Amino acid sequence: MKKNNLVIIIVVVLVIIAGVAIGNHFFHKSACSRSSEFSIANSPYADPTTSVTKLFFADKSGHQVLLQRTDNGWLVDNQYPANQKLVDEMLYTVDHLRITAPVSVKKNKNIITHLSTTNTKVEIYQILPRINLFNVVKLFYHETRSRVFYIGGTTQDNQNTYILKEGDENVYMAHLPGFRGSISARFSANPTDWRDHVIYDVPIGDIESVKLEITEDPDNGFIIKENGRYQYTMNRLNGEPVDFSDNKVLSLLSSFTDVRFESFLYDIEPARRDSIINSPFQQRLTLTTKDGKSSSVTTFRLRTNSDIYDYSEEDLDNFHDMLTDPDHKYALISEGNEFVLIQDFVFGKLLKPADFYSKDYHDEIPQIYYKELETVESR
Repeated sequence: MKKNNLVIIIVVVLVIIAGVAIGNHFFHKSACSRSSEFSIANSPYADPTTSVTKLFFADKSGHQVLLQRTDNGWLVDNQYPANQKLVDEMLYTVDHLRITAPVSVKKNKNIITHLSTTNTKVEIYQILPRINLFNVVKLFYHETRSRVFYIGGTTQDNQNTYILKEGDENVYMAHLPGFRGSISARFSANPTDWRDHVIYDVPIGDIESVKLEITEDPDNGFIIKENGRYQYTMNRLNGEPVDFSDNKVLSLLSSFTDVRFESFLYDIEPARRDSIINSPFQQRLTLTTKDGKSSSVTTFRLRTNSDIYDYSEEDLDNFHDMLTDPDHKYALISEGNEFVLIQDFVFGKLLKPADFYSKDYHDEIPQIYYKELETVESR
């Protein structure tokens, strides 16, 4: 009898606790606006830095992309490293997104019609517990699709973005605190927009050798090899040793910790791309790590606005000095066979010839001449 009474008491207590919890939930929901309805922070379980596992975007142009968390960082479509900065920005956006107000009944139908033709579908996946008691007892974690909504364009005042929750009939205006303008660009469904632009991310201690080939000046090509801890040898490609400056070589090797390209060049026609990469290259930089992996970047001349000139390729060759873009180059990355655009600001220091590293090399100092100025008496 006592045992039965204890069971009854436990059941009653649990019912009371559940009733209080449910009452608090509905009171909170009715007392608060729907300002955080789409935010993952509104989930009683959510910690966006750890619980979000996947983000899926699809737009009406046929683009779609899957961003997925792995032990080695975020991946784009389970294949390419993602730009961590952009992923962090996205997690911040979906965590802080707030609904400001519903669209008026008069405008709702027209906006839904517009959203049906121009929108980006957003799916958020998280690891959440199936049982969560008062956000203290959490049991049976599993991956679930926690949020699905559609991102549209901006409102006329450029302050909010239209959002429609899946299964809902009402469109809402969403706002990211501290940000003015459209947030739709942050939900790009184009996989290229999410890919990391890193070419080299190699600490100096992991480098076995660095080789530079220069088509127009082959005698100035070189290879640097490690010969003991932070000890190196440097030879021209013809075998001639270089009496190099230690500081310059160490500076070069230290630069490979973060080398990035500017952009992908997917919009170039295949015939044009093939023509470029089959032409004589300018430089080829090859880095080999101690685990035996090699990766090279092959550069090609970029003609400035060459498409607007009515010249043949042969004619353009005669004016290459005048038409060469001094700030950019085409480049082919061996890993993935990616055709990209690189900046001289980044690669200029990596593509200097062997002469530059010689101890007796001196940079030319430009001579500046000043005309004699008229002396103005002070008052």
